[in-house]
Amino acid sequence: MIDATITFIGGGNMARSLIGGLLADGADPARIRVADPDPARREGLAALGPVRVFADNLEAAAGAAVLVFAVKPQVLHGVAQTLAAAVAREHPLVVSIAAGIRSADLDRWLGGGAAVVRAMPNTPALVRSGATALYANAAVDAAGRDRAESILRAVGITLWLEDEALMDAVTALSGSGPAYFFLVMEALEAAATSLGLAPATARMLTLETAIGAARVALESDEDVAGLRRRVTSPGGTTEAAVAVLEQAGLREQFRRALVAARDRSRALAEEFGAS
Repeated sequence: MIDATITFIGGGNMARSLIGGLLADGADPARIRVADPDPARREGLAALGPVRVFADNLEAAAGAAVLVFAVKPQVLHGVAQTLAAAVAREHPLVVSIAAGIRSADLDRWLGGGAAVVRAMPNTPALVRSGATALYANAAVDAAGRDRAESILRAVGITLWLEDEALMDAVTALSGSGPAYFFLVMEALEAAATSLGLAPATARMLTLETAIGAARVALESDEDVAGLRRRVTSPGGTTEAAVAVLEQAGLREQFRRALVAARDRSRALAEEFGAS
């Protein structure tokens, strides 16, 4: 459980999810602050529990042990610069969930010497089933790593990367990954409907099959290739379907998709960090 004052800079969906997860884990709401310029959003955040909401970033950040930057990457540079003096004075742990912003660039915008953890959560964090990769710069100590992990673990699993360059691959896999599965589910629903199933039936069977397959994989010691082989009986219906997907080059298409996402992540990091 977090025993420090945490300030969220930005009160969007991911911040709401993290705050909700922390409160569900028993965090003291009096130690949670959030700053957002939108009055309606502040009102919604206050409804999560007795957390403290602010319109002003500097006011919210004063005295905080942890600053969580939960703003859009294209505005993080300006936001960080307004807080640079406070960070230099109070030395909080800085956690960024802004996609594509490298830790060195954020540290530079904050004036240098900041303890920065870069996190890449994904959208299933909204339902506390997220997967988050974390990277800490050299200024983050063991206690800082524990605090950062505790915050992100409130909405799912966490893992550490020792090479920040791998964050682009994480973005391609788990960051963008929910969209790949949504696309597969969308295609399955459409195909099932074309075979005569009612749309509602096709949707329910698709979603429950996806959930069930994921649960089997999570609870099994066997890798997914083995699980696939086990449910693919020779000469059966599944083998016929899998053969079509293999012949269509599904594996190569997914490889190319992840390469494209990784390369775009790298390009955005260069673009955002150039300022």
